[in-house]
Amino acid sequence: MVRVLYIDDDAGLGRLLQRTLKGFEVVSTQTSADGMRLLESQEFDAVALDHDLGPETGLDLLPRIRALPNAPPVIYVTGSDDIRVAVAALKSGAADYVWKDVQGHYRELLREAIGAAIEHAGLEREREDAQRLVREERDRAEALLAEVNHRVANSLALVAALAQLQAMAVEDDAARTALQKMRARIVAIAGLHRRLYTGQDVRAVELRTYLISLIEELETAIESGSHHRITFAGEADVSVPTDKAISLGVIATELITNALKYAYPEGVTGEIRVQLERSGDSDFMLAVEDDGVGWQGEGPARGTGVGTRVIRAMANNLQGRLEYIDRPQGSRVELHFPVKL
Repeated sequence: MVRVLYIDDDAGLGRLLQRTLKGFEVVSTQTSADGMRLLESQEFDAVALDHDLGPETGLDLLPRIRALPNAPPVIYVTGSDDIRVAVAALKSGAADYVWKDVQGHYRELLREAIGAAIEHAGLEREREDAQRLVREERDRAEALLAEVNHRVANSLALVAALAQLQAMAVEDDAARTALQKMRARIVAIAGLHRRLYTGQDVRAVELRTYLISLIEELETAIESGSHHRITFAGEADVSVPTDKAISLGVIATELITNALKYAYPEGVTGEIRVQLERSGDSDFMLAVEDDGVGWQGEGPARGTGVGTRVIRAMANNLQGRLEYIDRPQGSRVELHFPVKL
């Protein structure tokens, strides 16, 4: 049976309501203090709250009722013809209001209002339960995805280590270089998966932070006889989807490793600079430059040419534009890509 608490300082109206609301179990009380004690100790499906409670009004009690855990819906009952009272009650959290007429027709309206409020409250609970289940499933999926990224990162780190062991074992310089560059590409992808399982959002990566960590890992992973210094500059940042971040990481890796290998003559130490900047309102720019012998992207490729093809393929995947900047000394490659990838 539906249990209703009726709070009204007129005890006679409370008894009359108990007799007329058939099918409902109506508990009547005359004071706000007794009403709060009943609400805190018992379960009710709805509350009918009268406006005039003697020393205070229902508007004083309504916020306290709504603050209770699992508060039942409140139907505000008022004999005042001032519409502002009803509006104030609705703003304070009442589910509905009923005007108390002299003839007593309000009791039937109150029955209908209580039924509608209980139905609405049930639908709201179902909606909240559904949202809670969605959040729980999302959290579970994100936890599983983080675990997958963790395992992928560990597996890729193992593959990178194996590639390094193989590079140390071969005697052919070209094969050794190819294995080292392959190891650098694996490190770039492994680093991204590592950021995914340690970050707050597995769907996107903060590019600036990722590039800084990528440079640190490349400095550790790549053996350079000249010990060139790699620096990063750029206050701008952008969050990119994980698949696009992989493309950006691979491009950065290829450009950096090319500069490490070919920018400076043997025995000469130089600097390789990586920059991330805004390029207009909707684009970002990733640039890698050096002060070495220079190459503007034309003529025979230095090495096998695989790296150049990889860079162009990844740039197309990003819907980006590659530019080789003519400089008096050294090389500068810029990748312009849209922010909304």
